[in-house]
Amino acid sequence: MSRFSAPIAEQIWDMKYRLKEADGTAIDGTVEDSWRRIARALATVEEKPAEWEEKFYHALEDFKYLPAGRITAGAGTARSVTLFNCFVMGTIPDSMSGIFDMLKEAALTMQQGGGIGYDFSTIRPRGAIVHGVAADASGPLSFMDVWDAMCRTIMSAGSRRGAMMATMRCDHPDIEAFIEAKQDPARLRMFNLSVLVTDAFMEAVKADGPWELKFDGKVYHTVEARDLWNKIMRSTYDYAEPGVIFIDRINQMNNLNYCETISATNPCGEQPLPPYGACLLGSINLAKLVTKPFQKGACIATEALDDLVRMAVRMMDNVVDASNFPLPQQAEEAKNKRRIGLGVTGLADALLMMGLRYGSEEAAAQTEAWMKQIARCAYLASVELAKEKGAFPLFDAEKYLASGNMMQMDDDVREAIRAHGIRNALLTSIAPTGTISLYAGNVSSGIEPVFAYAYKRKVLQKDGSRTEEEVVDYAVQMWRDLKGDAPLPDYFVNAQTLAPLEHVRMQSAAQKWIDSSISKTINCPEDISFDDFKEVYMAAWDQGCKGCTTYRPNDVTGSVLSVSESDEKAPEADLGADVVYLSEPLDRPQALEGHTYKLKWPDSEHAIYITINDIIISGHRRPFEVFINSKNMEHYAWTVALTRMISAVFRRGGDVSFVVEELKAVFDPRGGAWMQGKYIPSILAAIGGVIEHHLISIGFIDGEGMGLKTDPKAEVMAVGERPRGKSCPSCGSYEMRMVEGCMTCGSCGYSKCG
Repeated sequence: MSRFSAPIAEQIWDMKYRLKEADGTAIDGTVEDSWRRIARALATVEEKPAEWEEKFYHALEDFKYLPAGRITAGAGTARSVTLFNCFVMGTIPDSMSGIFDMLKEAALTMQQGGGIGYDFSTIRPRGAIVHGVAADASGPLSFMDVWDAMCRTIMSAGSRRGAMMATMRCDHPDIEAFIEAKQDPARLRMFNLSVLVTDAFMEAVKADGPWELKFDGKVYHTVEARDLWNKIMRSTYDYAEPGVIFIDRINQMNNLNYCETISATNPCGEQPLPPYGACLLGSINLAKLVTKPFQKGACIATEALDDLVRMAVRMMDNVVDASNFPLPQQAEEAKNKRRIGLGVTGLADALLMMGLRYGSEEAAAQTEAWMKQIARCAYLASVELAKEKGAFPLFDAEKYLASGNMMQMDDDVREAIRAHGIRNALLTSIAPTGTISLYAGNVSSGIEPVFAYAYKRKVLQKDGSRTEEEVVDYAVQMWRDLKGDAPLPDYFVNAQTLAPLEHVRMQSAAQKWIDSSISKTINCPEDISFDDFKEVYMAAWDQGCKGCTTYRPNDVTGSVLSVSESDEKAPEADLGADVVYLSEPLDRPQALEGHTYKLKWPDSEHAIYITINDIIISGHRRPFEVFINSKNMEHYAWTVALTRMISAVFRRGGDVSFVVEELKAVFDPRGGAWMQGKYIPSILAAIGGVIEHHLISIGFIDGEGMGLKTDPKAEVMAVGERPRGKSCPSCGSYEMRMVEGCMTCGSCGYSKCG
C-alpha cells in the first residue's frame, strides 16, 4: 500500500524530494526510505543516534511533521547544500568595494540554496555626492539591477532559481522610485519588494502630517505621509508589489532585541532576520492530528500535538549542527542563536474537520489556541534541550525574559527559562508550505484557506493521449470517504469567497503566539475599491500583524486560477485549457523533422550550429531535442551540457519556452556583441535567440518575448486554448496562484520563491 493519498502527492515526492543518482536512478525506493534518510541524518548528532532515529522516523511517518523542502530533499544526501531555507545577508556598505563583496556573498549563498533578503536602505540615494571621484551616486536601485542579473544567472541548489527580497526604509530618499520599480515588467524580476514601515510613519499617515526623506542625517525631501502611503497602496493595488513590513513592531517583539536589530526578511516574509541571520523551517500537519473528523467531539488531542511538537523542536535543533552553510558568518550566527521556525500547515482543513468556518471569530479563537499550545510546548521543549545540551550561546536570562514575545509568555514557561535557560532563541514561524502540502496529500497550505476544493489536472501521456486526474483537497476527500455524496456544509469556504478582513482576522490570531512572522496572502476581489483595499492594510496594522501581503487579480498581475461553482457549497477549479504536463519523458520516435541554424559570434573563428528537432502531438508541433555543435574545442563541454539539459527539458513537455528566457538573460562579464542591430549580452543569449526564433516559426509561441515565465503579457501558449491566468514554467499547467506571498503552481508545486 502506498502512503500517498493521491497521485499528485507521489509525483511531487518523485520530482522534488526523492533522492536520485545524477542519471535519475532512484536511491529512495519509497517515501519510507526518504523518511528514514532524513531521520538518520538528523539523529547523527545525538549521543544515541539509533534510538533517536526511530523517534524521528515516527514523527515524519504519515506526513505528521513536515520538514521544509530543503531538509526533505537535502538531509542525508552528502551533497554540498544547505538545509536552511532563509538567509538575510550582511549590511551593505555604502562603498563600491563593499557592495560587490556583498554581491559575491549572495551568489555563494544562492549556489547552495536558500532564499535571501537584503536591506538596500544603507546605499546612498541617487544623485548624492560620491566624495573623492567627483561623481554622483547612482542610487540603490541601480545596484539592485546588478543583483537581479546575478540571481538570474545562478542556479540555486536542487534546480531552484534563487529568490530574493529587497527592503527599503520608508524614509529613504529613493523610496518613491523603489515603490514604482517593478511597474516596469522587465525589471527586478528575481526580487520581491517590501517597504520597511515605521511606527512614526504610520502615526504621520493617520495624522496626515509631513514626512522627511533623509539619508545619513541629511534631509533630501519632505513629502506628505499620506501621499507616500497612497503611493505604496496604489502600486500594490495595481501591481501586487511592494509588500509592507511593520519593522518597528518586528524589532519590538523580537526575543533578541537586546543583541540584534532587524532590517530585512527572507523572500516570503516569515523570517525577519539580522545581518547574516539564517533560519530553518518545518510544519506540524494539523490536518493529520484531528480525531473524529466531521463528528461531534472532533478535536486535536493535546498530548498528541505536544509530543509531535517536542520531537519537531529536537529535530530542527539538530539541523543547526547537521547543515552546511554557504558562509562562515551564517554558521556563526545560526549557532550563536539557534533560531528555528516551527509552524503549521493544514490549518484550514483541521478547522473544517471540526465544523468551523475559516475566517469566523470561532475559527480565529481556535487558531489562537492552537498557536499558543504549540508555542508553549516548543518553548518548554527547548528548555529541556537546554538542560541536556546547553542554552544558546548569547542567552542572557534577564535580558531575554524582558524582551519581545517573552513578555507575554506564561509564568511557568518564563520560570523554566529563568532556571534552566533555553536552547533556541526563537522557535515559531509560519512559512509557505505550498509544495510540501501537496506532497502531504493536498492539505490546505500553511494557515491559508482552501484555495479550491477539487480540480481536474490533465496529464499528457507518452502516446500523446491525455488522462484526467482529480486533485481533491484533503478535508474534502475525507468528507467524501465518511459522508459519500452528501453536499458540503455551508462552512466550507474558499480563498476567493472570503472577505479580505476575514483573512486579516486569521493572520492576526495566529501572529499573537508566533515569535517570528507569518507568510500569508490576503486575497482581494478584483473589483475591491481602492479605499477598501487600503483598509485591509490599516486593519493589519491595527490588529498587530507584522506585515501585510495582498493579491488582487487584474490585467497586470494576472488572473488567479478560476473557480467555478458547480455546487454552491463545492467550488471546483476550472482550468479552461489543455495542460501539457508529461507524467514521463517522451520516447524518441524513429525520425523527427527539424531545422539547423548557423550562429556566427563576432570575433569567434568557428560558427556554432544549432539543430532543433520537433515532435507532433495531437496535431501540435513542439520542440523535442536540441544539438549544439562547434569546431571550437573550447566550446565542447558546455555545448554538450546544453544539448543534454535542454533536450531533457523539452522531452518533459509543458511550457518549455522558459528555456529561451533563461538563456537570453545570461550576460558575459567580458562583454556581449551587437548582432543585427541588437545588443546580445552573451553567446548563450544568442543561442536562446535562435531557439526563440524556431519556437515562433513552428507556432509554439506567438512571438518574441511571448510565453515566457515572467512576462505578464503572455496569455497564449502553443498547445491548448487561451487560458485564464499564467502558465507554470515548470509543468505548463495553468494553475499559477498567489499563495503565501509567492506565485505557486497547484499542479506541480513550483514556486517563484523556491
